[in-house]
Amino acid sequence: MKRLFYFCVLILIFFSACQKPKQFSIYCVGDSTMANKNADAFPETGWCMVLDEYFTSNVAVKNHARNGRSSKSFIDEGRWQTVLDSLQAGDYVFIQFGHNDQKAYDSTRYTTPFGSYTENLSRFVNESREKGAIPVLFTSIVRRKFGENGKLNDTHSDYPVATRKVADLLDVPLIDLQKITEEWVNSLGDEASKQMYLWTDITNERHPEPRKDDTHLSQKGAHKVAQLATEALKENIPELATNLK
Repeated sequence: MKRLFYFCVLILIFFSACQKPKQFSIYCVGDSTMANKNADAFPETGWCMVLDEYFTSNVAVKNHARNGRSSKSFIDEGRWQTVLDSLQAGDYVFIQFGHNDQKAYDSTRYTTPFGSYTENLSRFVNESREKGAIPVLFTSIVRRKFGENGKLNDTHSDYPVATRKVADLLDVPLIDLQKITEEWVNSLGDEASKQMYLWTDITNERHPEPRKDDTHLSQKGAHKVAQLATEALKENIPELATNLK
């Protein structure tokens, strides 16, 4: 009888050890700083383009971020509905907007920080939760705009503030990428930080002139932002961080 008992225990241990971790997806919604890029845009790289390299194989990163989108245009173009239709319980939704929401000259993208922008972020959060998914809010990565004092100037106005308020109000995990990347870029300084952004020589026919882009990331910069974001997950969302490599 004892032998049978121990045999059954060993069988249970064996099957528990062989059990595969639960698979789930991370959906990324946002703008060009997150988005996948075509080959002719190289070395421009969105930080969510390399995010899967930081997670184990049971996590699928599905990057729906697109160049030039604001929280408004992402919804109006039906892109949010596409994500929503695919969400499963237990999936995560990484949400980062703000860069294009502040473009007041474009009515198709402009939102007000404490009005329509807040409403859109709240919609992403609430509708994700209705599907059983877990939303995570991100403030925008910092633009590389140094002032005369040798430190970065704020270029995002109240949009990160609004994101933080939505996170507080709706009890949503927040990765404050604006603060995290500001500290990182300031530590590099004006000259060294150029390699993290899209400062290039002539690269191809599409870009016949050198690029001096202080918004978008180079391949090296995208990897660093992804690294900083996943490090922040360890503190803010430890249950998700267990799936990091």
